[in-house]
Amino acid sequence: MNKIIFLFIFLILNSGCSFNSNSKFWTKSENIVEENYKKIFAKNKVSNQELNSNIKIDLKNTSENDDLEIQYYNNDGRYFFDGKLKRSTRYKFSKIKNFYQFEPTISFNKENIIFFDNKGSIIQFDNKSKLVWKKNYYSKFEKKLNPILQFANNSKFLVVADNLAKYYMIDLSNGKLIWSKNNDAPFNSQIKIYKDKFFVIDFLNTLRCFSIKDGSEIWSIKTENSLIRSQKKLSMVFVDEKIYFNNSVGDISAVDVQKGELLWQLPTQSSLIYESAFSLETSDLITDSQSLFFSNNKNEFFSIDLDTGSFNWKNKVNSNLRPSIIDNYLFTISMEGFLIIIEKKTGNIIRITNIFNNFKPKKRNNIKPTGFIVGFNKIYLSTSNGKLLIIDIKSGKTISTLKIDNEKVSRPIINDKNLFLIKDNAIIKLN
Repeated sequence: MNKIIFLFIFLILNSGCSFNSNSKFWTKSENIVEENYKKIFAKNKVSNQELNSNIKIDLKNTSENDDLEIQYYNNDGRYFFDGKLKRSTRYKFSKIKNFYQFEPTISFNKENIIFFDNKGSIIQFDNKSKLVWKKNYYSKFEKKLNPILQFANNSKFLVVADNLAKYYMIDLSNGKLIWSKNNDAPFNSQIKIYKDKFFVIDFLNTLRCFSIKDGSEIWSIKTENSLIRSQKKLSMVFVDEKIYFNNSVGDISAVDVQKGELLWQLPTQSSLIYESAFSLETSDLITDSQSLFFSNNKNEFFSIDLDTGSFNWKNKVNSNLRPSIIDNYLFTISMEGFLIIIEKKTGNIIRITNIFNNFKPKKRNNIKPTGFIVGFNKIYLSTSNGKLLIIDIKSGKTISTLKIDNEKVSRPIINDKNLFLIKDNAIIKLN
C-alpha cells in the first residue's frame, strides 16, 4: 500500500514539476592584473566572465587515469583518449520518453553494450550493434510508466534499480533473471557494487545496502525526512571502507560500509533550502581520497575534508556537471558555458575561458552543457542541442564542433579507446 501511495506522489511530481602567482600554470611573461579579478569578484558572477584567458596550461602526460577500479569508485579520471571522432557504430532502441529529464549511462560487458528502451527492456549489443539478447521483467502496467533504469555490473552479473522501486539481478551471459525485489520507494542514484554488496539511494533519501547474492537488505540509513526529490541522479564514492554520498537537499554524509553507521553529516545549504530545493541540482561527487569535491547550480563549489566532514573551501562556480581532478587542479564547466580551472588545495580560480563563443549570442542562453571528460590534450563537452565540442586544454579555446543530433546528448563516455554518446533513441559510437 505504501509503495502505491509513493508511486502516486512520484507521478504527480514527475509530471509538473589563484589567483596564485606561484602556480605552475603561470608563465613568466604573464602577470595577474589585480584590478581585473577584483572587478569580477565584486560583481559576484565569477563564472560569467573570462579571467586570465591567455594563460597556457600544460598537463603531465602521465596523469591519465587508467585504473578502472579507482575511476569506478571515485567517479574520477582523465582519459587517455585522442580519437578521430569518426562515427563507427549506431546502437538503436525505441525512443525514451522525457529523455532530457535524466542522466543515462551505459553498462559495458567487455566489448558489449547494455542499455534499455522505453518499456524497460534490457538490451545487450555486441560491438557491431548486433543484438545479443533482449529481456523485459516488467508487467503491462509497469511498462506504461516508461521505467528508467540504472545499472552496475561485474564480470558475471548486472544489477538493475529503477524509478518504480524495483531492483533485480540478471545473468550477463543470457539476460536471465537471478532474483527480483521491491523497495519501499523508487530509486534515483548511481548504483555501486562494492565486494559482496551493492549500494543505491532512493527517493526517501535512504541509502540502502543490499546483498549481491540474493538482494536482501543488509542495512539502510535515512539522511532526510522530506519528500523532496532530487533533480539530478544522486552520487556516491568509496574511500577506505567508507561511503560518501549526497541527498536531495544538499547534505553530504559519510557512512561505514560494513556497519552502516553514520560517521558524519554536513549540510551544505541553509534552512531556506526548502524554498528552492525542487530546483537544486548537484554535480556528481569526486574525490582524491583526502577531500570531496562537488558543485551545484546555486553558484557553489565545495571542497570537504573526508575525515572531519568540514569545509576546506567554498567557491562561486555555477555547475551541476561532474568535475575532474587532474594533478593538483580541478576542471569544471559552468552552466553558462565557461571552462573553469581551480587550484585543488586553495580553491583559487586559475583561468576562466568562454567555450560557447562559437554559438550565436541569441542561441547561447538556450544551450546548456550536459557533461564533459578530460582527454589526453583535449576536453570533450556534450550539449543540450546535440553538439560535441572539442576544446584545447592548453588554451581553453573550442577548436571544433561535431553535430550529433538536434537535441540533448549525454555526457561523453569512454570505453576501450572509443567515445560514446547517448541520445533519446540510440547510442552513437565514435573512434
